Amino acid sequence: MPPLPRRDLRSLVRKLGGDSRPGQQKLVLAAILALCRDRDPESLAAITAAGAIPAIAQLLGPGSSVGVQVMAAALFCQLALDDGLNLAIASCPGAVPSLVRLLGLHSPPEVQMNAAGLMMILAMKDVNVVIIAAADAVPPLVTLLGASFPADMQERAAHLLMRLAETPASAKHIVAAGAIPRLVELLGPGSAPPVQQRAVGLIGWLAENAANGETIAAAGAIPLLVQLLAPSFPSDVQVHAAGALANLCRNGALAVKIAAAGAIPPLVQLLGPGTSDDGYQNAAATLMGLAQNVQNVDMSIAAAGAIPLLVLLLGPSRPGAVQYHAAGVLTNLARRTVLACNIAASGAIPALVRLLGPGSISYVQLEAAAALRQLAQKDGSAVTTMIALGAIPALMQLKRSGSRDHAEMASEALEAIRDSNAEKRAATATTTATTTTTAVTATITTAVGDVSQEMKGLGLD
Repeated sequence: MPPLPRRDLRSLVRKLGGDSRPGQQKLVLAAILALCRDRDPESLAAITAAGAIPAIAQLLGPGSSVGVQVMAAALFCQLALDDGLNLAIASCPGAVPSLVRLLGLHSPPEVQMNAAGLMMILAMKDVNVVIIAAADAVPPLVTLLGASFPADMQERAAHLLMRLAETPASAKHIVAAGAIPRLVELLGPGSAPPVQQRAVGLIGWLAENAANGETIAAAGAIPLLVQLLAPSFPSDVQVHAAGALANLCRNGALAVKIAAAGAIPPLVQLLGPGTSDDGYQNAAATLMGLAQNVQNVDMSIAAAGAIPLLVLLLGPSRPGAVQYHAAGVLTNLARRTVLACNIAASGAIPALVRLLGPGSISYVQLEAAAALRQLAQKDGSAVTTMIALGAIPALMQLKRSGSRDHAEMASEALEAIRDSNAEKRAATATTTATTTTTAVTATITTAVGDVSQEMKGLGLD
């Protein structure tokens, strides 16, 4: 549609005023909507220059009919797809407060839906999130999570709350407004999968705060989150549920409840083929927390078949966060001798030695060294493989080039290898084996001593 002359546009915009009838206002809104559907820059610029944005914002107010409010919000949705106009709408005096008011219980469902939809588009800009929060959008959005509202409305409200929760102050406001019980209720079987996905994502975000985690658990979230791990749910729901559980299981008492709720088998299943990297990361992170905080859960994790799957996640095709959490689970499992032997037999050592190298992220190197240390302490036969694969020079390099934490962990790993070799030497009867072991022990002892001297020289001892 060719752009109207600016004079005609200004004339149209004037007809949006309060003196015009609702029918005429809707005709004008429809005409402007037709102009901007193609998002032609010249047309959008002309609409802005004609003063349309403040005029449309006025129509969101209480003096307008429901039909006009619906159309005004729909028109703003189209205009807000343009980056510049998105910011202009949010910063227009009264626009966002009017949208927040339209979310209230006095508004018809169609008005609420359009207002929430427009706010979702505006919230794509970080600066607008601050404006929306300042307009006190949290209370009405929490209300719209209720069971009496349609699924589309619940999903939009949860989406907007998720954006607002990225600001610590707003996250506190969301919890104070009573969102957690409503969100937990949305995890249940009566909710549509898109609603469950939004709700579980927001719960996971709020669960990063320890106090919120206890509130979430008290509301009955844990068994529902475990249920959402099942393969019958969409993958995004499973991934977000695992992420929420990963945050919750940092609390030892909650970790016990998560394990008791039957989380281990579905979490291990998520480690298998077909899961996204986010899913691998969240599932491994939860298993890592369980292995750290729940006594004797290590055998259950291993019995569910986790070890070979975790070893595969150490591979070079996986992101560092996945490698880190997979190595972290193996480190905790390796505290038990029988599991350490199982881990070594599953081929973990070559992958762990490779992760010590400069191509790995620093925190992955640290966890790989921790896993090798644990394996060396519990499985003496694993040491031979470590040495053959170059673990000693890799650990020496890590000591010299890494942080203090890296130097300390690498030192502990080298000492574990040295001590394990010493035990093997004491148990070996042949001269050849004794000579070889002595030479290896001397190499490691020298490495540990050299780095210890270096640490002293740097004041790190």
